[in-house]
Amino acid sequence: MKDQLTIEKEIERLMNQYGNDVLRMSYIYLKDQQLAEDAFQEVFMKVFKKFDSFRFESSEKTWIIKITINVCKDMLKNNWLKKVNLYDTDEIFNDDENINVVEHEIDKSELYHQVMTLPEKYQEVIILYYYQGFNVNEIASILNTTIGNVSSLLSRARVHLKKIL
Repeated sequence: MKDQLTIEKEIERLMNQYGNDVLRMSYIYLKDQQLAEDAFQEVFMKVFKKFDSFRFESSEKTWIIKITINVCKDMLKNNWLKKVNLYDTDEIFNDDENINVVEHEIDKSELYHQVMTLPEKYQEVIILYYYQGFNVNEIASILNTTIGNVSSLLSRARVHLKKIL
């Protein structure tokens, strides 16, 4: 077991290295700056708690994004959130320049809006593959599925997008 100071330095490094990816993925799922920031904090609290159990069977980024997706899904399951309009993208964020840039890029993209009309299983693979840059093996690890299933989902998602576009 690593000492507390070493773990804290590692968590700080992970936050610096992958923080924007966590924030971006959280915003993609939650469509709200405050919720994305809450998810960010929750993700890195979980990373801190589970740091000693990370076995390096995948990359750090894959592990952290997997935690991020699970945190976001848990937040979306919360009954209070079901009453909130999570898809109101007209809000402009002045607090965080990174979120503002991400929001601008995402909201201005017709393709992104079309991706978000796909069933969730297709949204996930498209977002992880094209927006986050994960390969098929990493996506399979993140989603706890097979490489073949990810390839199939990607293929079907592309077909759906072609029909829409």
